[in-house]
Amino acid sequence: MQEQKKKLWAGRFSKGTAKLMERFSESISYDYRLAEADITGSIAHAEMLGSCGIISKEDSALITEGLRSILKDIKQGKTEFDESAEDIHMNVELLLRERIGEAAGRLHTARSRNDQVATDIRLFLKGAVKETRTNISALQKEIVRLAGENLGAIMPGFTHTQHAQPVLLSHELMAFFWMLQRDKGRFADCLKRFDYLPLGSGALAGTTFPIDRSMVARALGFAGITENSIDSVSDRDFISEFLAAASILMTHLSRFSEEIIFWNSTEFGWAVLDDEVTTGSSIMPQKKNPDAAELVRGKTARVYGALISLLTLQKGLILSYNRDLQEDKEPLFDAIGTINMCLEIFALMLEGIAFNKEKMRSAAAKGFSTATDLADWLVRKNVPFREAHAMVGSLVGYAAAEGKELYELSFEEIRARIPLAEKDILDKLSAESSVNARTAPGGTAPASVKKQIEDAKKLLEGE
Repeated sequence: MQEQKKKLWAGRFSKGTAKLMERFSESISYDYRLAEADITGSIAHAEMLGSCGIISKEDSALITEGLRSILKDIKQGKTEFDESAEDIHMNVELLLRERIGEAAGRLHTARSRNDQVATDIRLFLKGAVKETRTNISALQKEIVRLAGENLGAIMPGFTHTQHAQPVLLSHELMAFFWMLQRDKGRFADCLKRFDYLPLGSGALAGTTFPIDRSMVARALGFAGITENSIDSVSDRDFISEFLAAASILMTHLSRFSEEIIFWNSTEFGWAVLDDEVTTGSSIMPQKKNPDAAELVRGKTARVYGALISLLTLQKGLILSYNRDLQEDKEPLFDAIGTINMCLEIFALMLEGIAFNKEKMRSAAAKGFSTATDLADWLVRKNVPFREAHAMVGSLVGYAAAEGKELYELSFEEIRARIPLAEKDILDKLSAESSVNARTAPGGTAPASVKKQIEDAKKLLEGE
């Protein structure tokens, strides 16, 4: 084996690593994604070593110049990584040695792969948080656009998957806007807690060299430095927190998918998805399947799995670093790719969706959905709500037995069961009346929903 291909840690060993062990333990096949973060962190580290006089300024400059050239080649696809070098950190160091010679060996002064990888993942996640929040905002813009264009459309609101009260379609859509707004907040909060530099913690106990960790933190854009070297290299709670935020995000996307799948069904017929986000059947020529929504719903389980994997990975680890933690990356990388692809496809799906407003409006009037409005009318006549509830419940029972909706009952039928009824009670039986009456802040009245939309636009513009 050529000298540059020897393990950088091989001094203590008399035998080489078995090929099977190399395949079993390598991580370069997936942690190559950390290349930019690794090299960026190494440049800041090398500059600090030179500034602090730990290595010469000449070596510091030579190292940083070599690292920048390696990063350029990687970005241009000119670099092949070596599986025998195990991971991205060792690959970069070996490439650097090939380019600048002996000085490359000074780069690893005052650091370990343990604090190096903890730094790389944090740098990588900072970018992932930004990308995810940007994609959430793009989806929110589509929701706001749809809500504004369909402000007058009325649909049934459901509880227990049963008709409850009429609502505006825009109100239903904006519910998901606010869920996504909280998701953005969770990712931002997550970043606040991991935005601290672990580099300089060494393997676990710190370093004997007079390093300037704050200098490196400033160079890499961290808010500060970590306080405890053991904690710095051994915990992955920040990954778990990111994946928890990702899982909640996917819960919201999955629920939204479920709505769209039902709206798109033949039985509902409330929405039609564009051909771009649907597929056909290999046997049934009439099929147009809502595959984008179904796949988002399905991929939610995948992101949940990543979170459970990380939590399970860490639950029995003694301090400090253990090689088990190599298994943190694949679930994380997969989850990041999954959530961002789902956000992008969801925005595309909403971009081309079309609503059948007449069918929605017709359905909104059914299922005795204005019963609460009748009870509220009685309360305004000084009837205690529980008595009003019982009266209207009796009227609904009668209507159901007669096979009629409330709006199909005559005034005489209503008055027979609600003696206090007056002619204006008939005005409370339409879906429009029900929706328009709910003017309280956060309610489904057009004015309230319009305010929601305007507030949402201001939030998005202020980002």
